[in-house]
Amino acid sequence: MAIPFFKEMRIGGYLLKQKLLGRKRYPLVLMLEPLFRCNLACAGCGKIDYPDAILNRRMTAQECWDAADECGAPMVAIPGGEPLIHKEIGEIVRGLVARKKFVSLCTNALLLEKKLDLFEPSPYLFFSVHLDGLRDHHDKAVSQKGVFDRAVSAIKAAKARGFTVNVNATIFDGHPAEEIAKYLDFCAELGVGVSMSPGYAYERAPDQEHFLNRTKTKKLFRDVFALGKGKKWNFMHSGLFLDFLAGNQEYECTPWGMPARNIFGWQKPCYLLGEGYAKTFKELMETTDWDSYGTGRYEKCADCMAHCGYEPTAATAALNNPLKAMWVSLRGIKTSGPMAPEIDMSKQRPAQYIFSEQVQKKLSEIRRDEALAAQQKAAQKASTAA
Repeated sequence: MAIPFFKEMRIGGYLLKQKLLGRKRYPLVLMLEPLFRCNLACAGCGKIDYPDAILNRRMTAQECWDAADECGAPMVAIPGGEPLIHKEIGEIVRGLVARKKFVSLCTNALLLEKKLDLFEPSPYLFFSVHLDGLRDHHDKAVSQKGVFDRAVSAIKAAKARGFTVNVNATIFDGHPAEEIAKYLDFCAELGVGVSMSPGYAYERAPDQEHFLNRTKTKKLFRDVFALGKGKKWNFMHSGLFLDFLAGNQEYECTPWGMPARNIFGWQKPCYLLGEGYAKTFKELMETTDWDSYGTGRYEKCADCMAHCGYEPTAATAALNNPLKAMWVSLRGIKTSGPMAPEIDMSKQRPAQYIFSEQVQKKLSEIRRDEALAAQQKAAQKASTAA
């Protein structure tokens, strides 16, 4: 069902249009989080540490479609939380596909087999199943036994129904290169593409000891790619992003490339960092102090090499230098020799911690809305009685 060439052409055309229009900042993928609630509690996740009043909130289908229209990115990734918990997820996806957005529905797959009937196979729809490694490693990463087997069963069921399925893996310190290589062999046998990214060091994640720093990330990915020489692993990344992970490219992140919209609003500056919120996409783009974020500029960004910040950079680099991108594609990822110079960290500004402040602000809004709704309901009831 996948039509990769069709997708690549559409996205390539979008990037070329932005370049011809002379736009300095533009979105590539909308990260749409319609809810934060999840049915797993992974040790490396920093997205679900909210009070129940916030975890119980949902973006409406209309809010999701409005965000996609407002943003204008050709792709919409729906992470979470677990999006299949959302009662309107089928309707949300249908509306996005009707807008000819490429939709990547990111799921841990625990509910996927049960909810496949909500969706229809389409060249615009991809399931991206969270699978961090082989059975023992994945079940440990998600803190629950049996999840790997259920995810693999759901992948096979979805593929049998004609859906396109990829997997996404978050890589942490202590995951041996040899095991990652075996995992990639398994994914090739399963017939799914793979996206991989080093885990971002979420300040609220339960496990703070296994986030990779940049030096370890580059060494690990070089070792993995060296083990993959001659194999046909199907990565869902550009060659230049993979070359960056292996330490062969020096890139700065592009935080506006994958803007995030969730129940708080438009998240500043990116999907990984919550440093405030804007009411509209236009406000996000115009009021965020983009130059104050990124590796070498902000302490929280020091070790980040995540796809959401650097894949847009790699895409722009490929557009600006197609011969270089072609050379990397033909040559493969360099796994030995000197690495590209690292970004200077000596002038980065210290981290600011505002999570609690944002949570209290949102809770106040929720209590205000609930009180207003109760007043309106009481007034309506009194009017009916009269």
